[in-house]
Amino acid sequence: MSESRTVQKTEKSAGMGEILLENTLSNRKEVFVPLHPGEVRMYTCGPTVYDYAHIGNYRTFVFQDILRRFLRSRGFRMNHVMNLTDVDDRIIQNAAEKGISIFDYTAKYIQAFKEDMAALSLETPEHLIRATDHIDDMVTLIEKLDTKGMTYRSDGSIYYRIAKFPDYGKLSKVDLSGIQAGARVEVDRYEKADARDFALWKSPKPGEHFWETRIGPGRPGWHIECSAMAMKYLGETLDIHTGGVDLTFPHHENEIAQSEGVTGHPFVKYWLHAEHLIIDGEKMSKSLGNFYTLRDLLKKGHKPSTIRYMLASVPYRRQLNFTGESIQQAASSVERLRNFVARIKEGKFPADANPGMAARAQKAEADFEAGLADDLNTAVALAAIFDLVRDVNTAIDRGEFRQQDAPRVLAAMEKFDAIFAIIEDNDAAKVRALGFESDAPEMSAAEIDGLVAERQQARKERNFKRADEIRQELAERGILLEDTREGGIRWKKK
Repeated sequence: MSESRTVQKTEKSAGMGEILLENTLSNRKEVFVPLHPGEVRMYTCGPTVYDYAHIGNYRTFVFQDILRRFLRSRGFRMNHVMNLTDVDDRIIQNAAEKGISIFDYTAKYIQAFKEDMAALSLETPEHLIRATDHIDDMVTLIEKLDTKGMTYRSDGSIYYRIAKFPDYGKLSKVDLSGIQAGARVEVDRYEKADARDFALWKSPKPGEHFWETRIGPGRPGWHIECSAMAMKYLGETLDIHTGGVDLTFPHHENEIAQSEGVTGHPFVKYWLHAEHLIIDGEKMSKSLGNFYTLRDLLKKGHKPSTIRYMLASVPYRRQLNFTGESIQQAASSVERLRNFVARIKEGKFPADANPGMAARAQKAEADFEAGLADDLNTAVALAAIFDLVRDVNTAIDRGEFRQQDAPRVLAAMEKFDAIFAIIEDNDAAKVRALGFESDAPEMSAAEIDGLVAERQQARKERNFKRADEIRQELAERGILLEDTREGGIRWKKK
């Protein structure tokens, strides 16, 4: 993840202005061409607001933010919908336990999600919408499916007949052989191996929140929500649908079945799925004690910009391993970029221009663009920018950088930051806006020096496990370590 890492060059086919996106439906990269010239119609599965969103969720949301920023940089107008799932089994259960309505229960977490988005510099989609505001749209869609003979009723609930949709499984490539016809799962939370009839409308249980509708009392199933909202705002066929890889089946598979079952047209042209985030090589889980929300990390002293950089640094279709070392590297990378921009802005350089510097900045921009155009290869894009940083710093050290070179290099950095959004140092304000400060205890300079010295000694003794533990402890306490040219270590507080 660090800037010095060697990254394989992007495919040549991503040049010449084309954008390649790897489509989960076809399992190959395809040239992106929107249905409506100049406009991108995109749908993102947002959070289920039963709790604070975790950093695995934000890995996906940062990916879609990089995508929309890049598409806008190419001149496209965005029509982007993100849903907020504010009714499901967990919400109903938790609200009942607290003795409040589901609307009062979810209001806290919807507000928290919006605050988290701002902290991570996530642009607000053109439509950030709640499922509960679209119940009638869902009822109408279920009615249309019923007229086509694709539903049946059982115990007051309405189910989708998968057998009526021959293409079921085309997105996830799920094998339906051996699955009993008519079998179904009653709840919203599915085992990933199941491919069965699913609930479109669920009859209410005693004391459970429900809506009185034309199709009877009840509440929507999870999948019908996204189909109804996506097609209401974006039409029968979307350009792009994004989400985490865990949503491919059954959620997105069921969206296809519902939507195409009604319209007879392709629901989405390009399906893009972000891979999982894992913690120290293990799946994130509350039972393992490695489950983190954004706020958990901020309270440990990590900056929003550091977290955004880390989440964006690994291409979205590759698994991201979150470790103490990786977040330390992310902090160092952000600091290096900020220091570089400050050096260019504040430096006193000789007059005139170095003819080679404009060409160097232009090459960095071209390589950056090519990386993003190749299925949003953020690793290649970042390598292009850090190569520029290295070359310009070298030129400055040699006295070869000129005053008139600065605007051209800064323009290249501005293009970079229009996508990655991490150079502006506004982290402290963002953390304060969330209403808390870091709860990591303040360390004295003597304590830090002592741990740094202990780490150096551990490295000399090849006790790398202890050295890594110290580095991680310092990172969690907001202390950034940097190697010096002389081979030593210096530290500073983030």
